[in-house]
Amino acid sequence: MENDKKLLFSFKFVKMKHTLGKLERLKSKKLIEKLYEQGSSVKYFPLRMVYLQTKHTSDFPAQVGVSVSKRNFKSAVDRNRIKRLLRESYRLQKEIVYDHLEIPYVFMISYIAKEEVKHEEIYAKMTKLLTLFVAETKKKTDAST
Repeated sequence: MENDKKLLFSFKFVKMKHTLGKLERLKSKKLIEKLYEQGSSVKYFPLRMVYLQTKHTSDFPAQVGVSVSKRNFKSAVDRNRIKRLLRESYRLQKEIVYDHLEIPYVFMISYIAKEEVKHEEIYAKMTKLLTLFVAETKKKTDAST
């Protein structure tokens, strides 16, 4: 049965669309609370990802949320722009995560710098962050088996 799920998972995302739909976004307040209480984190400045292996309501292998601190960016316009850049960077690179996940995860990507950076830099940092996340999850699954 578990092998069937793995095959279904990998087959389902062979032709991946570069979209970030409603079902891929982390919206559940209960899951977000659980994520911050029990989750682990990985950081690659200016990004921080808090992640937790748990079941969620979506058929996708991961649900993601983005956040920007109001303390660091007072203007909502600035916060929203950075969140939009984070979502776009993740959307274009989510196959890094999807290709390696076999069990469902939820994660929140936070922008922790005090000043804005360009889209190209966020894109490069997101690549590194997602790679670090995959490495961490591989370590945990290897240690548990």
